[in-house]
Amino acid sequence: MTDSPNKKTFLKGWTGPVWSLLLLRLFIGLRLLLAGIEKFERDLSYSFENYYENMGRLAEGIAGASFLPEALTKPYAHSLGYALILVGVMVLLGIKSKISLILSGLLFLSLSLGLMAVADNEGIVFLGIHVGLTCAALFLVEHSRLVIWKD
Repeated sequence: MTDSPNKKTFLKGWTGPVWSLLLLRLFIGLRLLLAGIEKFERDLSYSFENYYENMGRLAEGIAGASFLPEALTKPYAHSLGYALILVGVMVLLGIKSKISLILSGLLFLSLSLGLMAVADNEGIVFLGIHVGLTCAALFLVEHSRLVIWKD
């Protein structure tokens, strides 16, 4: 039995750019989501108490090792995990892909700023790669498939 030219298949039109964007979205979304969830962990236990303790230490550490005041690092740190989870879910599900990818890039840049302030060169390079991958995804965003809410 041969397929007629009019018969549509699920993967018809899934070109290289479509697959590339999907793989980038999966990587970026999972990276953000798991980084956010990780903020709630301590001793293999996840809780809000752990989160606020972890983020409090993070804020104090960055403020103590850099020019950034704790008055700025504390609110940022306390909202960081929630932002990572929210944006990660948005990217994974394809909720306004362009906006969610821009938010991803801004999150990675903000994390880079903290690492730049404490001169963590290895971490800066690591996050720079994430920014580059996010930019690549933004170039491909017109090829979005499997999205919940299109741009």
